[in-house]
Amino acid sequence: MRIKTARLPFFFRASIFSLFFALSLIPGIGALDFNDPLDPEALADRLVSRMTDQEALAQTFMMGWVGADPSPLILRWVRERKIGGVKIFGWNTEDTLRLAKAVGSLQSAALEDGFKIPLLIATDQEGGWIRHVKGLTSETPGNMAIGASSYPQDAYLSGYYIGKELSVLGINMNFAPEVDLYTNRESQLIGPRAFGDDPVKTGTLGIAFARGLEQAGIIATAKHYPGHGDTDLDSHGVLPRIYQNFDTLWNRELVPYRMLAKDGIPAIMSGHLAFPLTPGGEEPASLSSYFLTDILRKKIGFQGLIITDDLMMNGAALSAGSVSRAAKLALEAGNDIILFSKTPLLDDVLWTSLVQEMDRHPSFKNLVRGAAKRVVLLKLRYLRSKNAPTLAPDPEEIKKFVPNPEGKKFFLDLAVRSITLLKSDTEGDGKTKTIPLRAERAGRILLAGQFEEFFSAGRLAYSQAEEARFSYDGQNATAQERENLVRRAQQADTVIFCLANSYSLGLLQALRPLQKRIIVVSVLTPIFLEKAPWVSGAIALYSYSKESFIAGFSMLSGRTEDLGTLPFPLFTRSGTSKRTP
Repeated sequence: MRIKTARLPFFFRASIFSLFFALSLIPGIGALDFNDPLDPEALADRLVSRMTDQEALAQTFMMGWVGADPSPLILRWVRERKIGGVKIFGWNTEDTLRLAKAVGSLQSAALEDGFKIPLLIATDQEGGWIRHVKGLTSETPGNMAIGASSYPQDAYLSGYYIGKELSVLGINMNFAPEVDLYTNRESQLIGPRAFGDDPVKTGTLGIAFARGLEQAGIIATAKHYPGHGDTDLDSHGVLPRIYQNFDTLWNRELVPYRMLAKDGIPAIMSGHLAFPLTPGGEEPASLSSYFLTDILRKKIGFQGLIITDDLMMNGAALSAGSVSRAAKLALEAGNDIILFSKTPLLDDVLWTSLVQEMDRHPSFKNLVRGAAKRVVLLKLRYLRSKNAPTLAPDPEEIKKFVPNPEGKKFFLDLAVRSITLLKSDTEGDGKTKTIPLRAERAGRILLAGQFEEFFSAGRLAYSQAEEARFSYDGQNATAQERENLVRRAQQADTVIFCLANSYSLGLLQALRPLQKRIIVVSVLTPIFLEKAPWVSGAIALYSYSKESFIAGFSMLSGRTEDLGTLPFPLFTRSGTSKRTP
């Protein structure tokens, strides 16, 4: 029955409104949204209890889109399905201001809902090699450089300044720190993304990095649990099988996660990795209740959020038989957020099959609702804090603080501290070292490399140097590239060569018969130097950022000293292992 309050005396109208107001304060009655000043635990419970099953399921979804601007389809997922999160990939980010506008439009769409729950806006901004948010953001020396400097403060400030840039862009979650160990030297996926191969040092630096992110208001997410470092395979294409027993895993790869969980890391990403010698068997850890529930939750005691790596990767989808089945298995295993790099149709089987599963099985429905509560609780704890990232990025603030001015100075200092002298044999007189290389004794210098920043920094150190350019990975190489390099090197007294990967290693090997003074500037992982022990000298930078090249040439020319320590062993000619020259 509808009460026509306008016809009632004032006293009765006031009494009715007072009653309605009082009822609105009773749990479960009246309007309620994300901004209510309640305890986060209680508010999360009440918000999720008022959600429909589909609204609760949507909080577990995070997805990306293709293109610079949000597609109409992903905006419908936000408005109509009310998904909990969006992932920013590298293909969205070349134009920084455009990206910020996209983030603002996505959050605006999310806040149209009555619950007014913001989106988790996530990305991969590890630093160094992996920098999904490109454009104006800082290019940093990266994790392996932090491992070479060995200072937790460097890890903390790296996380902090990376986080400050993300925050002003409206990005509130970072899939970092990367705490995989550099166990398998042939890994093309990990390499310089690792702090090194020492579990305790990695855990220590990972904690510091995560605390820096948190200080900047960003939700840190350690990855790739249980550890992607002991394989040369890439889970984007296949399911890597890592043949370790559980004792080895527990005392090596899992050490950083044990340390981070104890320190209160808010989120961990599960990886598409199988460990056949453990009770997890052939099942990907990301879909395994053994690894996520029995080990991570119960044995390690992790209380935060668990999020899958992209379920559209073959390491998950092919193993499960389909993306939709992978999603179901991931939630059953203990993940709270399921991640998809692309945007499916609204009524894709990926969605409808999970809705049907909730309708048929109360246990699955309860599991999803529990995950949704953990997602909402994380948002309440982080997205309502005083230093939470903006929901509406300001272009003027972005122009001021991206790249972060203080961060720019810090990353140059970090680059200097991380430069590592790998080799400096004596020359013909038996006394003079090849490094530092003084211009007056270097003769005719040839800079040979693939990065513009390498040449610009090299010219500052050696103004008379000549240049020989080649492609990064050989895909755009001309038939004459190798011959031209050899011809130019024949005319030089000293070749300063930038070594980045197997392709540039092949070009370096072509210079060996010339018996010239060849000094290598290694970027990313210096592992390729193991196959070129004959070079005259070598230094490691760990990154191809501008700051790293400036620091490297400053050390090479004698303006600064090498301060870094190699964060994993290289092999000498005799086959013995070493970390320092």
